[in-house]
Amino acid sequence: MPRLFTAIEVPDEIGLALAGYRGGLSGARWIDVENYHITLRFLGDIDEETAQEAAYLLGQVRRPPFEVTITGPDAFGGGRPRALVAKVSPSPAILELQAEHERLARRAGLPAESRKFAPHVTLARLRDASPRAVADYLGLRGGPPGLSFRAEQFVLYSSRDSVGGGPYVVEAAYPLR
Repeated sequence: MPRLFTAIEVPDEIGLALAGYRGGLSGARWIDVENYHITLRFLGDIDEETAQEAAYLLGQVRRPPFEVTITGPDAFGGGRPRALVAKVSPSPAILELQAEHERLARRAGLPAESRKFAPHVTLARLRDASPRAVADYLGLRGGPPGLSFRAEQFVLYSSRDSVGGGPYVVEAAYPLR
C-alpha cells in the first residue's frame, strides 16, 4: 500500500534560504532540504485502486498558477512543541486548491481530514524540545524571511514510513493552468 499525499514543491533556491534556520535547537531532527514541501492533503496508506482513483481525480484540477509567500518561522504543538515550521501565507489560491484536494480525496472514498489546514513547510521535527528553548530559538531567528515563489504545479508524493520525513517520490505532477 502506498503512503500518499499531495503537495506543492518548494523550489531549490527557497529551500536553500530556509536551510538558514537549521541548527541551534536541541531536540530538533532537521528535515533534508530536498524534502521541503507544502502538504495540501495527506491521503495515507491506501490500496492501489484508491490510489489510482485519487491520481485520476487530481488530474481534473484546473487552477491557475499562484504566488506562495513564506511569512516566517513558527512552531506547532503549543506547550509540547512537535515541529518547527516556516509558515505560508494562507492566500485564497492555496486555500481553494487545498479545499479541492479535500473534496477529491473524499470522492475517492477517503475519510475527511480532521485537522484544519495551516499551510507550512516543516523544517524540523521536535523531540523533547522545551517550550522555552523553542521560544528562545524563534526569538533569535524570528522575523519574516521575505520569501516567495510561483507555484506552477502540485504533485502526488509517495513516502516510506521513516524517521524524519522522506525520502519522497513524485508519483505524478499536475500543472496549474
